[in-house]
Amino acid sequence: MRNLLIRLIVNTVALWVVSSVYSGVRFAPGSGLGDYLLAGLGLGLVNTFIRPILLLLTLPINLLTLGLFTLVINAVVLMIVAAFTSLNVEGFISALVGAVLLTVVSYFLNLVFGDKR
Repeated sequence: MRNLLIRLIVNTVALWVVSSVYSGVRFAPGSGLGDYLLAGLGLGLVNTFIRPILLLLTLPINLLTLGLFTLVINAVVLMIVAAFTSLNVEGFISALVGAVLLTVVSYFLNLVFGDKR
């Protein structure tokens, strides 16, 4: 339970940082903490349930590109989250850049706040 809460907080803070730094990924005007938490929860759920299916379906392309197609999958995941929350993504290129930034920010946040085992 503690790990799930940490992941929710890391996802939420990472989305907030990316939306603050990069103009291609923004929250709707007037969004509050609840909207950020909902987007973080949505990101966690999509990463848990939909992303593995997408990675499995695109495995041949991913092997041919030596794993770089995973960036495209991450952009699609960000666009799926944006479709159901108050997160706004301006287009696919913005989703791709946002996904790369989200990966970097999440990595560093997990180093600081992640599971120490």
